[in-house]
Amino acid sequence: MDISGWRNKEALLRVLYALFLGQVVSFVMSLMAFAASLTANLGVDTPLTLSFFSYLALALVYGSILIYRRQKLVVPWYWYVLLGFVDVQGNYLVNMAFEYSSITSVTLLDCWTIAWVIILTWFFLGTRYSLWQFFGAAVCIVGLGLVLISDAGVGGGGGSKPLLGDMLVIGGTFFYAMSNVGEEFCVKKKDRVEVVAMIGLFGALVSVCEIAIMERKTLESVQWSAEIILTFAGYSLASFTFYTLVPFVLQMSGATMFNLSILTSDMWAVVIRIFFYHQQVDWLYYLSFAIVVVGLVIYSKTEKDPVSVPALGNRNAQYEVLGSFDFLMPKIQRKC
Repeated sequence: MDISGWRNKEALLRVLYALFLGQVVSFVMSLMAFAASLTANLGVDTPLTLSFFSYLALALVYGSILIYRRQKLVVPWYWYVLLGFVDVQGNYLVNMAFEYSSITSVTLLDCWTIAWVIILTWFFLGTRYSLWQFFGAAVCIVGLGLVLISDAGVGGGGGSKPLLGDMLVIGGTFFYAMSNVGEEFCVKKKDRVEVVAMIGLFGALVSVCEIAIMERKTLESVQWSAEIILTFAGYSLASFTFYTLVPFVLQMSGATMFNLSILTSDMWAVVIRIFFYHQQVDWLYYLSFAIVVVGLVIYSKTEKDPVSVPALGNRNAQYEVLGSFDFLMPKIQRKC
């Protein structure tokens, strides 16, 4: 076999591996949604406690690796405090939404994160998008709007208060977007282990503080059972796997393949709702899913890589080490 043939085969294997890993992440996301939904159905109203054990596991495992390395932090600790705070709020709002809305609505509305990311990167990172990218994002929003129409009663959305649940998800995706933008700053050309460990550490600390304020009485009233404990353990394991795999998927295939891969988690949610909860899924959900797919394809096909910015003498680095509030100035531009 000649060199070119070997390279083509190697490239194909990398693409197939990236696709497989992306679907693993997608499936793990659906497991997280299923565990959070099951916890709500069991009458346990503790979304902060649910995510606390995930952060604790991340801090213990990846924090131990950092201690073993005995190296200084690449990114100042106070950035991780902010990152941990917004990540906790995102998980809190989305997990709470399962008490009021269906698993299909929550997982599909998670795509709203894309719209928030575009807005945040436009204003804070100086990222510029093409008209086709805006059009693709607009198509996605139209598709998500159909979910709101269905949950408003036109199509009979599931849940006790579906519109309230939808609003909680949209609020949660705003915090997710802030977390994603912050992680993009920290993880590019930096240490992925450090980022995950610090998110786990400060996420756990923020969660403990908020649990003491908002969930202490609720925790005291919970009638713990083997089923509830297993549900918490399942969510923690799925969440730990998600935070571990996401950096590798982004590194191998980029945001385009990542966004397209995790979109299939919505279909896993439909399967769970039909076969586990024995609920019917309105036709608007399928139409919404199809429209969102079209919008993401349009957006992804026109996505370009950001322009590299020299940092600390390294011309290949895309981001500077965060030591001040310089990130508020446009430092990174994306070609239109």
